[in-house]
Amino acid sequence: MHTAAFIEQVSAYAANQEPFFFMIDFECRQPIVVPLQEAANQGIFYAIRGKTNAFNLSSNTKPVLQHAGVDQQQFEKQFQQVQTELRNGNSYLLNLTVKTPVESNAGLPEIFAAASAPYKLLFKNQLVVFSPECFIQINENEVFTFPMKGTIDATIPGAADLLMRNKKEEWEHNTVVDLMRNDLSMIATGIRVDRYRYLEKIKTARGELLQTSSAISGRLAANWRGNLGQLLMQLLPAGSISGAPKKKTTQIIQNTETSERGYYTGIFGIFDGTTLDSAVAIRFIENDNGQLYYRSGAGITADSKLEEEYAELIQKIYVPIV
Repeated sequence: MHTAAFIEQVSAYAANQEPFFFMIDFECRQPIVVPLQEAANQGIFYAIRGKTNAFNLSSNTKPVLQHAGVDQQQFEKQFQQVQTELRNGNSYLLNLTVKTPVESNAGLPEIFAAASAPYKLLFKNQLVVFSPECFIQINENEVFTFPMKGTIDATIPGAADLLMRNKKEEWEHNTVVDLMRNDLSMIATGIRVDRYRYLEKIKTARGELLQTSSAISGRLAANWRGNLGQLLMQLLPAGSISGAPKKKTTQIIQNTETSERGYYTGIFGIFDGTTLDSAVAIRFIENDNGQLYYRSGAGITADSKLEEEYAELIQKIYVPIV
C-alpha cells in the first residue's frame, strides 16, 4: 500500500470508529492497514496488552535460540563509521542494528505463543515480534509514549544501581526523552514528562534484564481520529530506534547498515474503535527463505565502547518467557 493510501484509509477507519490493525516499516514504504476482524484470516495475529485474536495459538515448547554471535568484524566496521559521523557532529546518538542468523527448536507461531511481552505480533509466518516498548497510546484525546533506553543484566551484583548511575546510559536516555517530547509536540499540546527514568524488569530464557523507561504525555486536538494516518507518519521513525537529530541520523543509518530494516524497528498496533495502542517493532525474528534472523541494536554515542555495545547486541538476542 502506498503511504498516501495508508494515511487516507487509517484516518477514514478511525473517523468512523472502525477497528483496524496497522503496521509501518522503518523506511515507511510498505505500510499495512487491515480491518481488525480480517487480521486472522490474513495470517496476522496480535496480543497487545490483553487484546488478542490469537485464541487458537499455543505452545508446549520453551523456545531456545542458538547462534554463533554477531559478526564482530562487520560490527566494528559499522561502529567506526558511526563514530566518525559522531565526531563530525552529524549525529550525537545513533541506534545501530545488526542481523544475526539464529536457529531455534520452535517455529515462529510457537515462539509467538510462548513469548511473554506486552506487545506481540505474528505476521504471516514471516516475522514474530515480542516487544517491550510502547510507541504511542491514545485514549480520550490524550497521547502517551514510554521510550526505553538503557539495559543491563539483572544478575550482575548491584545491577540497578550500576544502570542508574551510568552517565552514558543516563545521557542516552535523556536524549531520547527530549527527542520524544519534541516529536509529540508536533501533534499535541501540553507535553509533559510524567515519570522519568524508572526501572522495568524483563525475564528471558537466560535470566533477567533491567531496562529504564520514561513516561511522556500530551493532549491531541478533538478531531485527531480524522487525521490519525498523518499523525502517525509525522512521528516516524521512532526516536528510540533511530537517534538524534532524527533526519540526519536516519540518513547515516541507511548508509551504514548493510540492509534495509523493513518492518524491524517500524511500528505496529491496533485501533479498537475508541483507543489506539502501538509498539516499536523490536525483539524481532524474521524468516528469510527458511533461515531465521534475529535483529538487535545498540545506542551509539561518542562515549560508547566497542566491546560494551557488542555485548549489548548479544544480550538482546533472547525470547522473553514467564
